[in-house]
Amino acid sequence: MQFFGGSEISPSPPPPTVSGNNAHMMYVFNRNGVCLLYREWNRPLKTLNPQQDHKLMFGLLFSLKSLTAKMDPTSAEKGNLGVPQLPGQGCSFHSFRTNTYKLSFMESPSGIKIILVTHPRTGDLRESLKYIYNLYVEYVVKNPLYSPGASIKCELFNSTLDQYVRGLG
Repeated sequence: MQFFGGSEISPSPPPPTVSGNNAHMMYVFNRNGVCLLYREWNRPLKTLNPQQDHKLMFGLLFSLKSLTAKMDPTSAEKGNLGVPQLPGQGCSFHSFRTNTYKLSFMESPSGIKIILVTHPRTGDLRESLKYIYNLYVEYVVKNPLYSPGASIKCELFNSTLDQYVRGLG
């Protein structure tokens, strides 16, 4: 079955980019900025309450998407900085790295945003994020008990996600 980007859900997900458990945290936002899922695995320091953390992360993504669209050298239509973009509109970023972490980002055509924060040595996670999105579609969206916009509480999805992310670099 194909869902996003031609990838398939299969028993063999994309290989990890570096050995070890280097994933710190993951967010899943809907198109309205509601955090549907937040998971921590290796977060060394907790600094904010979860609601503030979610707002700051979504604001960071909003700002980065707006900035990259404004700086897009291939588009004559730049738009205004700070104006919301539709999914797939404008220039997109996939990740950025600091000296302490790497943030990888993917936005689906439906506006679902998946953010994975890992160790800075971690390689390209685009295929892994697509795989996580396919898990989301298979276990959450197709679940008749799930109502769109609600927090993700599907145990099968969460356990599969935990198992997969623990193997990522």
